[in-house]
Amino acid sequence: MLNLTSPHRLHHLNTKRHNLNTSEITDMASTEEIPKPKIKLYWLNDSRAQRIVWLLEELGLDYEVVIFHRDPQTMFAPPELARVHPLGKAPAVGLTYPGEENETVLVESGFITQYLCDRFGEGTGLVPPRYAPGDAANEGKKETEAWMRYQHLLHYAEGSLMPPLLVALILSIMKGPKIPFFIRPVVGAVADKLYAVFVRPNMEKHLAFLEQLLDTAPSGGPYLCGDKLTAADILMSYPLLTVRPRLQPLESKGKLLEGYPKLWAYVDRLEKEEGYKRAMKRMEKVEGTIRGK
Repeated sequence: MLNLTSPHRLHHLNTKRHNLNTSEITDMASTEEIPKPKIKLYWLNDSRAQRIVWLLEELGLDYEVVIFHRDPQTMFAPPELARVHPLGKAPAVGLTYPGEENETVLVESGFITQYLCDRFGEGTGLVPPRYAPGDAANEGKKETEAWMRYQHLLHYAEGSLMPPLLVALILSIMKGPKIPFFIRPVVGAVADKLYAVFVRPNMEKHLAFLEQLLDTAPSGGPYLCGDKLTAADILMSYPLLTVRPRLQPLESKGKLLEGYPKLWAYVDRLEKEEGYKRAMKRMEKVEGTIRGK
């Protein structure tokens, strides 16, 4: 939207005031294109960065991908990522606006998702409407259930769901071939105990909660916030797509992953989304080119 408080733009309008009426100025304000920044996604293999590729695809934005690879032995991110941001983690998104030299770097998947959708998501449907039609001007009006779910899930994905899955990943490593053979039985027993007292009971709650969310989704679903894909679904894709591969090796004799038909159907549906497939295809093409050198 045209910023009518900008001195430069006010001067531009004032010099043509005798030729413009109010409706024409309003029309200029609504049609002038907002300058878009150069977008650079700092991508790391086996990380949360892939869902940001999907988000950028759904937003229809042009972007460049800068590839980083984990150390194959330690699985740590390379030190070069610390040049992008002091934490040295991915995803990170760099924005360079026209006329500026310095890059603004966004980190944390939830914040990246929220910022990009707030800045570029209008008209995409990726953010549910905050108010029902006609209610936006009604101060104190309760927000829609879809919008409230969306806001909650932006924080839930990393704040509540990811911690037990991260612990599950560590426990899988403890039970894996990288542990020296002579201490593997002891380390494996510790991993089994931690899984039983922390990961499993927490994941039981999360899986039941997610099944309930889908069962009670606005407009009957089939997505978490209603009948349309939102950025919250994209953000939730990473933890949900890792649930089965991370828990199955630790759940050899249990039945934790049985049931939850709506949840597993939803996870399968996410992988069939056209935007998801475009994102995968793009990164497979880039990765193949790099690895082929």
